[in-house]
Amino acid sequence: MKRSEKAILALCDGEEEYTTLMNEYMQKQKNLPWQVHTYTAVGKLMEQEHEVDLLVVAESVWQEELKSLAPKKMIVLNESGIIRDQTLRYVNKYQQADRVVREILATYLEICTEVLPKLGVSGNTKLIGFFSPVRRCMQTPFALTMAQLLAKSRQVLYLNFEYFAGNPDLLADSDTKDLADLLYFLNAERDKFALRLQSMVGKIGTLDYVPPMKSGQNLLGITVKEWLTFLQKLKDLGEYEFVIMDLSECMQGLFDILRSCHRVYTITVEDRAASGKLTQYEKLLEQYSYDDVLQKTNRCKLPKIRHLPVELEYYDRGELADYVQEQIRDLMQEEASWEEQPQETKAENEIAEEGE
Repeated sequence: MKRSEKAILALCDGEEEYTTLMNEYMQKQKNLPWQVHTYTAVGKLMEQEHEVDLLVVAESVWQEELKSLAPKKMIVLNESGIIRDQTLRYVNKYQQADRVVREILATYLEICTEVLPKLGVSGNTKLIGFFSPVRRCMQTPFALTMAQLLAKSRQVLYLNFEYFAGNPDLLADSDTKDLADLLYFLNAERDKFALRLQSMVGKIGTLDYVPPMKSGQNLLGITVKEWLTFLQKLKDLGEYEFVIMDLSECMQGLFDILRSCHRVYTITVEDRAASGKLTQYEKLLEQYSYDDVLQKTNRCKLPKIRHLPVELEYYDRGELADYVQEQIRDLMQEEASWEEQPQETKAENEIAEEGE
């Protein structure tokens, strides 16, 4: 058999529509480590001339003779819910396409020893932090709304760092990997880390997110050095234009994480106790020489929100979305003015920021 330069994923399913749609979905994904060959009949699959690295076959067309293709990895798309062969890897066929692809990619990476394709860098990644010492101030809806609105035209990743993230649409189930699992691969080489990230990313519309940690205790144990290494790794990958970080005081080195942000959004509230917390927080930043965090902070007083969508995918519309859209316009104007600066001016500004 011929050996292709890039790994081959052979997808075989008698349902032509499913095969077509899954192929189209995978073609749209960035940097997957394989090219997809699709088949609707086992006979055609058996006649193909290339070595198959990853064989994905619907349960309804599975045959023992397929093992003669000697793929490096073999997955059955489970249609009945029954595991018929313990030696094979089963993935539920009837779930969202992104979850099917994530499980296929995770399986591929479990036993992947070959050199992965080099991934390109698409541009500068900007970290946008959301933090307020005031509880129940709608920080998470604010962050998610901005993330979804930006994701309409940009590549955006949302990360939640709350001890109790709470929202069931974000939380991973018992079988799904979360942010803690991604941090476990922090020391992996760049391209393998990128694919690990892809295998864990979920979607809300066009927005990517990594499920937050199931246990807040895991969050407490991450050192500031590990957080900063993680964030730098995301920036080095260059796959996202914006990383939206929904931060909390449960993180070690919170002030250093805020310092690493391009922009920080802090919600203010007209309430005596809330004002006292904000004042204490800002004084601490000054006391510990984090004045630069204050300089890059947008203090936001949210309008009265009478209705907030129940479903996360609808956060991009309504009263809060109208307010956030104004914040995005300001951010984009700032981006435009920054890009218009001569290179020597940019360098001088960067040096000045580092010296603060």
